[in-house]
Amino acid sequence: MGRGAHGGGRAAVPGWLGRLVEESFFVGCGAHESRKKNEKNIFCLDCCSSICPHCAPAHSSHPLLQVRRYVYNDVVRLDDLEKLIDCSFVQPYTINSAKVVFLKPRPQSRPPKGSGNICPSCDRILQEPFHFCSLSCKVEHVVSRGEDLSSILLRFNASDFAFSHFEDVGDGQFTPNSILEDPAPQYNGSESGGGGDGGFFPQINVLSLSSRRKGAPHRSPLS
Repeated sequence: MGRGAHGGGRAAVPGWLGRLVEESFFVGCGAHESRKKNEKNIFCLDCCSSICPHCAPAHSSHPLLQVRRYVYNDVVRLDDLEKLIDCSFVQPYTINSAKVVFLKPRPQSRPPKGSGNICPSCDRILQEPFHFCSLSCKVEHVVSRGEDLSSILLRFNASDFAFSHFEDVGDGQFTPNSILEDPAPQYNGSESGGGGDGGFFPQINVLSLSSRRKGAPHRSPLS
């Protein structure tokens, strides 16, 4: 499937990928200001833009990616993201039994201490053997090195992102469950939320590389 590209620098970034890591989610949709549940929590891979649940039926023939939120940070389920891009070495987390990857680096309350394993893009402390704290950080690192992003992009099947696969679709109503919360937050210092966040990310378990589904990346055209 053809996707637009932007950025004429050292490494072109496909339009959908560039917008995904730059887009603002969970803001009100201007086209549906008077409607309830009008937050933009869906990303259209064809239109390269965020949309709200009320916009989704008009994009029902397009591949759609659901974005979720945890403590004011945008996340995507690892199973979904791995169909689009190689997520190797991006530190994943388990939140309420959902395996997720952060789209952007999270704010840090204090600078990292020591010189351990840190993300090269934002300096967040990571567990071994992970190199990046978010999808954005991995993309930024690849682009900054002038490497070809097609080496980590996957040829995806649009049917895997069909509107009919979304949660809570039926009777003309579409209200995806997009907020991930811990019902009884507790912080265990042995579980890594990364980089001195204190209790900011309670009950988050880091996944090991061996526990994730591995898929060999296939080279994908950038246009």
